[in-house]
Amino acid sequence: MSAPCEIARPRPMSVFERYLTVWVFLCIVIGITLGQFFPAAFQAIGRLEIARVNLPVGLLIWIMIIPMLVKVDFGALHEVRQHLRGIGVTLFINWLVKPFSMAFLGWLFIRHLFAPLLPADQIDSYIAGLILLAAAPCTAMVFVWSRLANGDPLFTLSQVALNDSIMVIAFAPLVGLLLGISAITVPWATLITSVALYIVIPVILAQLWRKRLLANGQAAFAAVMAKTGPWSIAALLATLVLLFAFQGEAILRQPLIIALLAAPILIQVFFNAALAYWLNRLLGEKHNIACPSALIGASNFFELAVAAAISLFGFDSGAALATVVGVLIEVPVMLLVVRVVNASRPWYEKRTG
Repeated sequence: MSAPCEIARPRPMSVFERYLTVWVFLCIVIGITLGQFFPAAFQAIGRLEIARVNLPVGLLIWIMIIPMLVKVDFGALHEVRQHLRGIGVTLFINWLVKPFSMAFLGWLFIRHLFAPLLPADQIDSYIAGLILLAAAPCTAMVFVWSRLANGDPLFTLSQVALNDSIMVIAFAPLVGLLLGISAITVPWATLITSVALYIVIPVILAQLWRKRLLANGQAAFAAVMAKTGPWSIAALLATLVLLFAFQGEAILRQPLIIALLAAPILIQVFFNAALAYWLNRLLGEKHNIACPSALIGASNFFELAVAAAISLFGFDSGAALATVVGVLIEVPVMLLVVRVVNASRPWYEKRTG
């Protein structure tokens, strides 16, 4: 997916990708069940940590993130010059609208409208999880959404490379700012450690691996990517089983929590996608640029969000649960957004006098 010719060939979503919501639901059931029957075993796993970094989860996170980052070609950054209006919309939505709108929605829904229905001691944690989810722009799945919407492959690649470059620098300060605005204590040492472990080091390792693979030719690179593709989802699902083993009691006591957390996420997805799509049309960008620009603003790098939430607040935190709700609804919601942008193409390309 990293080279232009690779991205340009449309292909269907894999079974893992298409049925991600089903797998996540199964992880909820399996995790809760195992947590109820083997609590001591999972407590022991939870204690396997160094400097607040859980070692089993740290390994799973790397298996999740690194294969995705290998697909990102930072050499494509020069392509941003070809579609400055589309890139401008992407950056505006991802770094100025999306995180701040999620902080507002978290304040509105979690701290006020839904507060009587949620455990009071987890309110701040839920909001923190929503902020972490919104502060991590989508990396890998946006290639899938862009293919399904016939998006321009070079633009998709360049916007992912640019967003990932910004994320290395901006993720920690942005999360710290929004947590502070939301009156949530910022664990700066842990936050910076998380950025180093789950962004900086994986990016470096992934790009070294990418360079080594491409030295053997594009065909060899594509073959390795095909083999490692399921690793990320498999590691994500294993992490979710662990997480729900810890979250089981809270979910069984208040099963509506997942639906309540989904409300602000859904609103934000549709709002960001619609705003980016409309702005691209207003600025005169082509439809195959507007699609990936809108789709990256609507989706999230949920693997990073889950990792950061667990690292910052723990397995049994509301933050971890909130990020997982983002994983749960990602595929069906984004498929709906893809369908809307495809169906609205005649309206988008209609020229008014």
